[in-house]
Amino acid sequence: MFVIIGIIVVFGCIGGGYFLEKGNFMVLLQPAELLIIGGAAVGSVLIANPLSILKKLVSSGLQVFKGSRYTATVYLDTLRFLSEFFDAATRRGLVSLEDDVVDPSKSALFQKHPTITKNPEALYFFCDTMRSVLIGGIAPHDIDHIMEADLEILQKKSKAPAAALSTMADSLPGLGIVAAVLGVVITMGALGGPPEEIGHKVAAALVGTFLGILLCYGFVGPISQNIKKQVDDQSEYFSCLRMALLCYVKDIPPALALEAARRSIPHNVRPTYEAMDKACRAARGAGVAA
Repeated sequence: MFVIIGIIVVFGCIGGGYFLEKGNFMVLLQPAELLIIGGAAVGSVLIANPLSILKKLVSSGLQVFKGSRYTATVYLDTLRFLSEFFDAATRRGLVSLEDDVVDPSKSALFQKHPTITKNPEALYFFCDTMRSVLIGGIAPHDIDHIMEADLEILQKKSKAPAAALSTMADSLPGLGIVAAVLGVVITMGALGGPPEEIGHKVAAALVGTFLGILLCYGFVGPISQNIKKQVDDQSEYFSCLRMALLCYVKDIPPALALEAARRSIPHNVRPTYEAMDKACRAARGAGVAA
């Protein structure tokens, strides 16, 4: 929502200022300049990135307009899931949950929590870690090192779309200059013609530079920064999972493990202790009844 408002403010203020100066908007409508700049920018991204990153770039760009997926509700449901899982492991033994961990798509426990099942990275991270615990004989600090290595790879992969878009933003001013130079070349070929025609071609050439700078600093660059912030939100979410799992493998009581996980959540989306306790009590009660 705020992204759309920001885009409207950027273009509205620039257009409004141009209008107050009695500028002619028809001069700014230069499809050829936009084709040169936008096409070259998209082509450079296609050259520099494999298909997997391009797909992730599209999905990350769409997620920018939806907002961060890691809200207080998501964190609370995650804590509820962890409480129910740890409680079942304590009552029945972790071995009894092996089938759930191996194939979470057939697990009633996992399917009750779409927050986890609809987040493939989080689901794989949790299940892969619990598989390592089920193997047995692995010290808690070794489990922590495995989780750390897994998260480093995930973070590197998640940052790739933002880096690709940032590179595109950096190239836009230069591509705007390319479009402007081509416009000057066309203008030089029209020397000797009517002054109005020459003036129009010079204006079109300058619009290329204008579009390149505007798209860089007013649109593509800020979206790249937004994607980076969403990657940080993802890292904070996985840090919460990591804290809960590490406490569990250290044989810390589930209640303290959940509190440690809650304390690792950023303040702006951190559920209160009362909210977590109420949700987890309800989850444990449902698990006992089942």
